[in-house]
Amino acid sequence: MTARESGSAPERAVWDALDRVRDPEILQPITQLGMVQDVRVDDAGHAHVSILLTIAGCPAARRIESDTQAAAASASGVTAAAVTVGVMTPAQRHAFTERVRGPGGVRPQQFGPDSLTRVITVTSGKGGVGKSSLTAGLAVALAAQGLSVGLIDADVFGFSIPGILGLSRDGTVAQPTRVDDMILPPVAHGVKVISIGMFLGDADPRTTAVSWRGPMLHRTIEQFLRDVWFGDLDVLLLDLPPGTGDIAISVGQLLPNAEVLVVTTPQEAAADVAVRSALVARQTGQRVIGVVENMAGLTQPDGTVIEVFGSGGGSLVAQRLSDEEHGTVPLLGSVPLSPAFRERGDAGDPAVLSHPTDPAAAEVIRVAAEVAALGRGLAGRSLGIATR
Repeated sequence: MTARESGSAPERAVWDALDRVRDPEILQPITQLGMVQDVRVDDAGHAHVSILLTIAGCPAARRIESDTQAAAASASGVTAAAVTVGVMTPAQRHAFTERVRGPGGVRPQQFGPDSLTRVITVTSGKGGVGKSSLTAGLAVALAAQGLSVGLIDADVFGFSIPGILGLSRDGTVAQPTRVDDMILPPVAHGVKVISIGMFLGDADPRTTAVSWRGPMLHRTIEQFLRDVWFGDLDVLLLDLPPGTGDIAISVGQLLPNAEVLVVTTPQEAAADVAVRSALVARQTGQRVIGVVENMAGLTQPDGTVIEVFGSGGGSLVAQRLSDEEHGTVPLLGSVPLSPAFRERGDAGDPAVLSHPTDPAAAEVIRVAAEVAALGRGLAGRSLGIATR
């Protein structure tokens, strides 16, 4: 008989309440992860809960302790609650890893051909087209629609995802939790996020540059895919660096079954290079699922639209990528210029949540819904996407 089963009625009520407390990085109940060591409730209704964290200095410690205390205090028959926090022994951490990864705690290939997770890489031919802001917005919008979402900031040289999602403030970046050889990514707005900006030690990410060549870049992406535990995802997004360099080729080799979303701005010069990035992805076996045109126009107070960067680039990219062999590549959306959308991204507060009626945010939410409608896994890939 377990400690839960043998406890008094108030103690069992506390255990039931603790089922609602989830580890904010793994998103599973702490009761299922072996993090609750002991529950005691005395005759006066005072509850005492002992919990174990995976490591000393766990980034999620305060939230777990606070959520545990609140849950215990809410249990029937409890008049007050206190929480004691300890740290797992090596044996307990090993058991924790097995609970997360499965028997043996073996590092599996999380996103191989048999995975049901949809892997979508977001690419552009050139920088400055708002690709990272769009990727972050799509990830948050998909999570808000109830999907389990992961996001890899694969733009090693120009990483910006932590800042856009509020994981980087005042030169400090949220850190992943390391449990033996398993890395648990921080969660922002319901999205599990990993970025090279989280591995720069005490360096200020605003003033630190990464200068690596091909082999190290390949190993970094490989480690993100192997050692970072995302769990059971519906969608994994990768924000790729612009162009057709080493990382794009490595991602194609490591994730040949990935789908590709191409981002361009309206001018023809941007469209030309966007097509090239998509063609490189196709050479590695990836499938282009659509094009998103960003910075499509700036709406004035009188309703008129200023086409700051011209028009038609998104449609042009979609047309050039459509052929008999690959079928029709749709233009999934045309996202207008929006000061509010940019401002909320700078503040780490995505507009798709804080200002969903903003024209740019609303369009990103709509594009996310179209992407989500494809479904999950091999069955989903057989469905078509409605064109605009």
